[in-house]
Amino acid sequence: MFDDAETRKPSQTAHQIGQDLAALSVSDLDERIAALHREIARLEEDKRRKQASQEAARAAFKF
Repeated sequence: MFDDAETRKPSQTAHQIGQDLAALSVSDLDERIAALHREIARLEEDKRRKQASQEAARAAFKF
């Protein structure tokens, strides 16, 4: 009679820190967790690159 795909809100993968999670399903939460893990990995990689660049600059200008 009713199609769940039509009545269900589309999953929103954008996440805001502290947002209300009550309306999210378990699969929505899983999607958000996976997206946040990917974002953490991306941030950590950028941090590593920047730290390596700083270390190289320090080494180049150290007398």
